[in-house]
Amino acid sequence: MENLSEKTTAILDEIRGHAGENYIPIIREKTLQSLTQACKNASNILEIGTATGYSASCMLLSCDAFVTTIEKDPVRATQAAQNFNKLNLSHRVRLITGDAAQELKALTVQGERFDFIFLDGPKGQYEHYYDDLKTLLRRGGILFADNVFLHGMVKSDGTIPHKHRSMVVNLRKFLKRLQSDSDFQTQIFDIEDGFTISKKLK
Repeated sequence: MENLSEKTTAILDEIRGHAGENYIPIIREKTLQSLTQACKNASNILEIGTATGYSASCMLLSCDAFVTTIEKDPVRATQAAQNFNKLNLSHRVRLITGDAAQELKALTVQGERFDFIFLDGPKGQYEHYYDDLKTLLRRGGILFADNVFLHGMVKSDGTIPHKHRSMVVNLRKFLKRLQSDSDFQTQIFDIEDGFTISKKLK
């Protein structure tokens, strides 16, 4: 992100600080740089996992797109709406409060299409979202999935703690499916908590 006003920078810093103080997961700096670069040419973005609106705001400030973002937690969704308003971005955001699995199916049924999807919701659900995400993404569009290494556990050969086991199994399935799908050209980046950038070829 370039040429942001002092006021905008201060608001973004406030959102990030609030997330840190309240243990709300937020995108990491190097991953954010890659995300905002990857969405530069997007016009219609879908985000799964709004939290308090930091990532969506950064994307909107990096390009001229419209963002549809889904958040299950109504408290966080309210905070996100307030943050979009502070940044004068509300007119470029459709904030959906609901379960992503259900909302993705609804968007699919409605025939909506996006040229960029940022996947940052519940990690154990990435695999379950796959078919709808693929349908919702236009040919030539980009799917950007964050936290695919889950604190290194996805890459680990060791024993996975029971409470994380199903998430790790599902993330491994998601990565394998993404890499083996000839409709996608996928790169996996071993940066911070890992992310993928996949271009839909057909």
